[in-house]
Amino acid sequence: MSVSVRLPTILRPQAGGLSEISAEGGTVGEIVDDVVRQFPGTASHLKAPDGGLHRFVNVYLNDEDVRYLGGLETPVPAGAQLSIVPAVAGGGG
Repeated sequence: MSVSVRLPTILRPQAGGLSEISAEGGTVGEIVDDVVRQFPGTASHLKAPDGGLHRFVNVYLNDEDVRYLGGLETPVPAGAQLSIVPAVAGGGG
């Protein structure tokens, strides 16, 4: 099934400037793999060497952090939206 994937600004140059794309898959992992297949330049931003998600990337399925759902194995229902968000750290002190 096809779902909408929202891309952060940092990934848009690797995706032809698009802020939202369509990707295929039944799980978060399959969808991330399809994003990488379509736009190979996103691989180093999304995938860790062990095949999991890069630790500086957060993925949300309909506003729910997939780390608390089932990670890459999280099923993705029809009509869902996946958002890829770079992790933000730091702050003033």
